[in-house]
Amino acid sequence: MTPGPQIAVHPVAREDLAKPLSLLEESLRNGKPVPPLFAEQLAQAVERGDLEVLAAWVNGGLVGVTVLAFRSSISLGAPFVSIEDLYVKPGVRRRGAGRALLGAVEERCKERGISYVEVQTDGEAAAFYIGLGYKPEEEVRVLSCSYVF
Repeated sequence: MTPGPQIAVHPVAREDLAKPLSLLEESLRNGKPVPPLFAEQLAQAVERGDLEVLAAWVNGGLVGVTVLAFRSSISLGAPFVSIEDLYVKPGVRRRGAGRALLGAVEERCKERGISYVEVQTDGEAAAFYIGLGYKPEEEVRVLSCSYVF
């Protein structure tokens, strides 16, 4: 059996956000860049430690990114992590990059003493998370509202 590619996952520092952000813009926003003010807010949140960006690399090429939001929950009485975005390039899916990213999420949680991780996703990606031990929360409903300013 031939071993799969060597996947390296590393946290991304504020000054190195351009390439991971570009991958997310390309894939999740159809190439449309986020507004500059929002990009700066993201960079500041990374610098403060409120957000963390993890990037997966294979042979020096960026293949995946996840964005974690660290939050506090009164109901939990503890901090938790929300996976805001997780994206792996289609050509390298099912080769371990997503699993490696979630493994790095687990390590980051251990380092920060966080035991609860949540993710909102569509049906297609739900199978990926369920396969790695995530469980649907049947009683939880996601509701949203968009304000026009």
